[in-house]
Amino acid sequence: AALRPSIAELQVAIVAVRAFGIARGGLRYAERYVSHDTTFRLLARLRVWFYQALEPLAPARLQDQRSGDLLARILGDIETLEGFYVRAAAPPLAALLAGAAAGWLLWRFAPALMGAWLVCYLCACLLLPWGMRRLGRATGRRLAERRATLSAALVDGIQGLPDLLAFGQGRRWAAQIEGAGQALATAQQQMAGLNGLQSGLALLLANLGLWSVTLLAIPLVRSGQLDGVYIAAAALAALASFEAAAPLPLATQHLEANLRAAGRLFELADARPEVSDPAQPGALPEASGLQIRGLSFRYPGAGPAEPPALDGLDLDLAAGKKVALVGPSGAGKSTLVGLLARFWEYEQGEIRLGGGELRQLPQATVRQRLAVAPQNPYLFNASLGDNLRLAYPAASDAQIETALRLAGLGGWLERLPQGLETWAGEQGLRLSGGERQRLAVARALLRPAPLLVLDEPTAHLDPPAAAALLETLCAQAEGRALLLITHRLAGLERMDEILVLDGGRVVERGGHAELLRGGGLYRRWWEMEAAGTAGR
Repeated sequence: AALRPSIAELQVAIVAVRAFGIARGGLRYAERYVSHDTTFRLLARLRVWFYQALEPLAPARLQDQRSGDLLARILGDIETLEGFYVRAAAPPLAALLAGAAAGWLLWRFAPALMGAWLVCYLCACLLLPWGMRRLGRATGRRLAERRATLSAALVDGIQGLPDLLAFGQGRRWAAQIEGAGQALATAQQQMAGLNGLQSGLALLLANLGLWSVTLLAIPLVRSGQLDGVYIAAAALAALASFEAAAPLPLATQHLEANLRAAGRLFELADARPEVSDPAQPGALPEASGLQIRGLSFRYPGAGPAEPPALDGLDLDLAAGKKVALVGPSGAGKSTLVGLLARFWEYEQGEIRLGGGELRQLPQATVRQRLAVAPQNPYLFNASLGDNLRLAYPAASDAQIETALRLAGLGGWLERLPQGLETWAGEQGLRLSGGERQRLAVARALLRPAPLLVLDEPTAHLDPPAAAALLETLCAQAEGRALLLITHRLAGLERMDEILVLDGGRVVERGGHAELLRGGGLYRRWWEMEAAGTAGR
C-alpha cells in the first residue's frame, strides 16, 4: 500500500485484513470456549476418579487424614489443575507455532534479522521460563501447602464451633485461622511479585527483539538488500511473535503448582488399600450363618509390645441365633464389626459367612449380607427418608415408617410436621443423640440382610427405653442372625449366648443365668449395673 500499487493488487490483502480483524474476536471466543469446555469436562471426571480412588481407602487408610485436608485436595487441588491445559500445556504449543511462522517470515526478509530475533525469542521462551520456575518452585509449593492448611483449619473450626465457644476458645482459634490466612497471603504476595517480574522481563525481551530487528534492517535497506517498505512488516512480525511467548513464564509457575497439586492427589490415589478383592472371588453361599475361628487382629502401626485388638476369638452365629458381645471399652467389640464389614484385613484365623471364607469373597457382596447400626452413626444433611433409604433405596414410605416404629420413633415421627421430609441437618445435629441412635437402628432393620449387627444400640437411651428397644429387636430378629454389642447387661437374658471380652480375648461365654452363677466378670458387672439402677 505504501508503494501505491493498483487497487486490484491490494484487494486480497484488504479483504484478508478485514476478515482477520472481524474474526479475531470470534476466533478468540471459540478458542476459549473449546479449551475451557474440555478443561471442565476433564475436571468433572477427575473429581469422580479421585472419589472412586478414596473409597477403597476408607476408613483404614484415611484415619490419619484431616477432613479439611481431604476437602482441600478434592476441591482446591483439583481446581488448581483447571488451568493446566489452558495455561500450562497450550502456551508452549502456541509459542512454537507462532515462532516458526515469524522465524520463517524474517528469514525470507534476511537471515540476519531472523538470527537477531531468534536470540531474544529463545530467551523469552526458554531462559525466562526456566529462571521463573526456579524462583517460583518453592513459592508454589508453599502456596499449595498453606492453602491446604487454611482449609483444614477452617473445616475443623466450623465443625467444632460449639465446643470452641463452650470452652471460650473462639478467639484463640480465630487467631490461628488469621495466622494461617496471613501465611497464605504472604505466599500469594510472593507469587504476585514473581508474576510482575516476569511480565516486565517479557516486555523487555519483546522490545529488544523489536529494536534488534529494526536496527539491523536499516543498513540492509541502505545497501539495497531489503526494500524499505518491509521494515515495518519485519518489526511488527517480530513484536507480534512475543505475544505467544509472553504466557510461558506464567505457564511454568502454573506447571509447578499443577505438579504439586497432582502430587497431592496421586499421593492418596496411589496408596494401597487395606482390603482388596481377591483376584478370583468365590461365589457367596446361600447359607447365612457366621463362623469365626481363632480370629486375631492387630491394628496397622501398633507396636509389638501392644496387645492385639482381638486375640483368638471363636464365635458361631447361625440364622435365628442371638449373640451378645459385652466388655469394657477397648475390649475389641467394635473392631469385630469393622472386620465383618471388610474395613480391615485380618491375617490370623478365619471368618466364614455362609461357609465361605470372607477374604475370598467380594467386599460389596459381603456388605450386602450385613445390616449394621454403628455406635456413632453418620446422618447426611438430607431428609429422614433419604437417610433411611441408604440401607434400602427401594423402600416405600410405609416400610420406613414401620422401621421407625420398631425403633421406638413412631410417636416422634407423627409429631413432626414434615414427617419423613424433615431435614436431619449436617451430621444429624438437629436430632438428639438418642434419636440419631434409633435412626441407625431403624436403618439396619430396614435393610433386607440376613445378618443384623447392632453396635451399642441403647447407648443414648434411658433404661426403660433401652429395655423396650431391646425387646423389640429380639422379636424382629426372628429368622435373622443377631449380633448385639453393648455395655449394658439389662435385657441380655433374651440372648442365646453371651461372650464377655476383655483385652481382646473371650474370658467368659454362656447364657445369662449361667454367667451369673459363674460369679466371674459378668456377675460383677451385673451387680454394679443393678446397684447403679437402684440408686437412680
